Amino acid sequence: MFVRIGNTPRDYAWGSTTAIAGLLGTRPSGGPEAELWLGAHPGSPARVLDPAIADGAADLASWERTKNLPYLLKVLAAAGPLSLQAHPSPEQARAGFDRENAAGLPADSAERNYKDPFHKPELIFALSDPFEALCGFRDPEESRAAFERLAAATTGGAVLAGFAGTLVGEPGAVLRRATEWLLGEDPEVDLLVAEVVRAARALPDDRDADTVRMLDDAFPGDPGIVLALLLNRATLRPGQVLYLPAGNIHAYLRGLGIELMAASDNVLRGGLTRKRIDVPELVSVLDFTPIRATPLAPEHPAAGVETFRPDVPDFALEHIALTAATASATVALPGTAIALVTDGEVELRGRAGSVTLARGEAAVITDETELTVTGRGTVFVAHPNS
Repeated sequence: MFVRIGNTPRDYAWGSTTAIAGLLGTRPSGGPEAELWLGAHPGSPARVLDPAIADGAADLASWERTKNLPYLLKVLAAAGPLSLQAHPSPEQARAGFDRENAAGLPADSAERNYKDPFHKPELIFALSDPFEALCGFRDPEESRAAFERLAAATTGGAVLAGFAGTLVGEPGAVLRRATEWLLGEDPEVDLLVAEVVRAARALPDDRDADTVRMLDDAFPGDPGIVLALLLNRATLRPGQVLYLPAGNIHAYLRGLGIELMAASDNVLRGGLTRKRIDVPELVSVLDFTPIRATPLAPEHPAAGVETFRPDVPDFALEHIALTAATASATVALPGTAIALVTDGEVELRGRAGSVTLARGEAAVITDETELTVTGRGTVFVAHPNS
């Protein structure tokens, strides 16, 4: 069954005023348009455009066939940086949710870290050139070198030089200690942030200094400015995908992309925000192992098809690009799917129906095990990963 769906972009302040409209061919609202949600998440469930063929349901959250979708597909357009954040593993989410329930915290309490018992891994498919993000801790030796360059670019940076000197030792322990201190109550952190920003303003042709300037423009004085220099800064080109597993501290900086995530609200913030930060809980879920921010490699099951499969069962993403040379592609559907067309016009066909979608249009697909796409255009298809 194919059912057309739609939604209105979320107007978070960090959103672009033009990118989503430009991608989908819609009229800009005049304000920020940060995320277009396509899923059953109760925060903004996708509207059913023809309720008569969906048992009268007005949206995917109220339709029996789709209300338990394990994933949420989004178009994300960041004009500026989002908060530093991380998400728990399934075991951490269940334990935290049960613990807060046992403590009697109301479901809508601002003190809650765990709104549900689920994990929240996510991936981002870059559409803009570039799409930039902070992603995971890097080797503290790289961070120490960055802080030493900053210290050399200014005078009077005693706190900065001292902090650089602490980034020596076993990497995980160094990164944990630095994170706890930066997000703690020591008034010297404010001095460090000020020294780092002053130095970055004096160091124009340096990538780490550029990160500092960008973040200080958006969140002046925030300790997350310094914490960001402990992380990898990833620059994605169109078509590259970044996967963010449990425990990975990250923040999108700017760009347009297709985001796919598990349908959870569990977010633990770590800076670049005015919202609550629970430092002990954040530290308990973070993975302090240094990594490289390496794009997720796709599978190529057929001509014109890329399949991105993270190591979780909740979701996988198909990127299908059809041209005159490759005008048809077929993919397996292990469960309910959502399709979004971002260019051209394509027909989606299954055993029991079909739908034609043009740029900016979307549909939910139920009770099909295989999807054939024909035409010329680009379509993203989200489905469970099994």
